[in-house]
Amino acid sequence: MVDAFVFFVVILIFSLIIFINFKGNSGSVSFHTDHFPILGIQEFSENQLNSCNLLFNELYGARSIDDPHKHDFFIINLFEHGLGSHTIDFAEYEVKDHQIHLVFPDQVHQWVIEKETIGYQLMISRDWFESFLPSLRFSASYYQNHPVINLSKDVFETFLYEFQAIQKELKEEKVFWELIQKRSELIGLLVSKSVEGAFKDFEVYNSNPIISKFLHLIDEHFKTERSVSFYADKLNISANYLNIVCKKNLNASASSLIQDRILLESKRLLKVSEMSVKDIVYDLGFYDHASFSKFFKAQTGMTPSQFKE
Repeated sequence: MVDAFVFFVVILIFSLIIFINFKGNSGSVSFHTDHFPILGIQEFSENQLNSCNLLFNELYGARSIDDPHKHDFFIINLFEHGLGSHTIDFAEYEVKDHQIHLVFPDQVHQWVIEKETIGYQLMISRDWFESFLPSLRFSASYYQNHPVINLSKDVFETFLYEFQAIQKELKEEKVFWELIQKRSELIGLLVSKSVEGAFKDFEVYNSNPIISKFLHLIDEHFKTERSVSFYADKLNISANYLNIVCKKNLNASASSLIQDRILLESKRLLKVSEMSVKDIVYDLGFYDHASFSKFFKAQTGMTPSQFKE
């Protein structure tokens, strides 16, 4: 009986050691993992309020984000005077006077801003973002493709008034959060108004609802579904018609839009995650390393390992 008890204790201790080592290596024991350096809105709040749903920041002078990362919240940057560069999902944009820069949850970004810069920033929590999103009247994918909006001086002044009104309210002893939320939604409507006609493909994205619905479905299913027919079925149209709509409106095939989304996620994982290429291969649903490398090199001219470096 004693020997059996000792054996049981030894097994228990051994199992505990394995558990601790696994937890130490993985950071946590969880069925949900995220492969990016993610910054939550509480990390930017001086008082670390768990209930914080919106933060206001002033952007004065030189600053940089050297390592690409992503946030789990939405960011609206308003530049009064701007000089520098802002990279959002690996596309580089020049920072100029009288601009709005949008960064959506889960997008990867970094920037280098020069000392002449004067700007203002709203950070909106994911919870508030869900209620904020309808104020962006067009497809989220459209704004993600056009995250930088140039403003006239008059329109800039309208944005600035709303930003400063939020800043003033946040300084009150008793903050009226509902008013702040409504003002942030008004800013969303102003963003929507500003993009109308600002880009050549505006009518393309918004004249045919199939496009925005298709892009939304790709975002949801790209890791597991590569077939055009899958998305066509979801849209209750034929694969051939979906392809015709994409080529006519976006000058791209339906399959190439799916591949573009896979490529973007590949770049995110390779550049800012700690995952090995092998892990990325299986995370993105590729059969093996060779098929992933062939896909990535065909799209970028580089191997995954070269891009990761």
